[in-house]
Amino acid sequence: MIAVMIAGSAAMFVSLVVTRYLIVFFRERGVGQPILGKEDNGPEHHMKKQGTPTMGGLAIVVSALFGWLIAHLRPGLALSDQALIMWVGILVMAAMGFLDDYIKVRKRHNRGIFWKKKSYITLGMSVLLAWWLVASTGVSETISFTRATFPGWQLATPIFVVFCGVIIWSTSNAVNVTDGLDGLAGGSAMFGFLAFTIIAYWEFRNPDVYGAVVNPLDLAVLAAAFAGGCAGFLWFNAAPARIIMGDVGALAIGTALALLAITTNTQLLIILICGLNVMEAGSVAIQMGVFKASGRKKRLFRMSPIHHHFELVGWPETTVTIRFWIISGICTASALAIFIADFTRLTDNL
Repeated sequence: MIAVMIAGSAAMFVSLVVTRYLIVFFRERGVGQPILGKEDNGPEHHMKKQGTPTMGGLAIVVSALFGWLIAHLRPGLALSDQALIMWVGILVMAAMGFLDDYIKVRKRHNRGIFWKKKSYITLGMSVLLAWWLVASTGVSETISFTRATFPGWQLATPIFVVFCGVIIWSTSNAVNVTDGLDGLAGGSAMFGFLAFTIIAYWEFRNPDVYGAVVNPLDLAVLAAAFAGGCAGFLWFNAAPARIIMGDVGALAIGTALALLAITTNTQLLIILICGLNVMEAGSVAIQMGVFKASGRKKRLFRMSPIHHHFELVGWPETTVTIRFWIISGICTASALAIFIADFTRLTDNL
């Protein structure tokens, strides 16, 4: 437990320092977030944010990596192959996001050169990452809700790899879609990482029930480090944001959440843990479906993702963010309640 606390607190402190530095560094160099205007069907009401320093997600990634590494100075916590593979995947996705952010800033337009192809590129990267994780570690190849044996549907390795790749791809893109209001993506992600910290540590303390999980303590440390990184970043990202996360943070955070779900055997539970992100991404899919089905004439929401719809209805941005945080908190708490209830039911029957 001490290693988990070290990771979280160290990451939070470093995140505070690095985020503050990035604000000054990017502001002096004019690295500001471009906003889509009316001509691009973008959130015109956010034009006041144009020029806000971006790529702040770098602070989350750097601080989480530092917190995770510093926790391993404590004896008894080994650097696991599983976590190292996860970090490679997170850093590769972060690099993809950084490249897209950099192109947006250089072009002064909120669509990078890969904006049409990025979805296919990230899907391919996600499947490759899932294959590496499955091929190199002892991760259970079953569809799982709260543990490897529930429901425990065994899949052929190629199918399971594609299944996990889709989880990584969809979660990273869902977090990216959620990152549209000050503090929204960072706050909801922090709830998710705290949930995975509890889940992974619970699995570490109960190996008789969760023996299929590989190195759960290292997973708990990784999750705690990301939770601390998000918390430190939120200090400056809360409305009115002094820095924006950018794709570099959103893709890294989404990848980390998805990988934690896969490695803790809670692939289906992530739908509830990341319930807000599912709602946000779902609103985009529904909007596109209605628009195309109507011959490009009708839209269900005033604007998607759905947080922009509520802004246009008349809710202030801070109201939307706080209410969506509440939704995220309820989803996360419900997921933890289900996880613990399943454990209680199982142990009562032993």
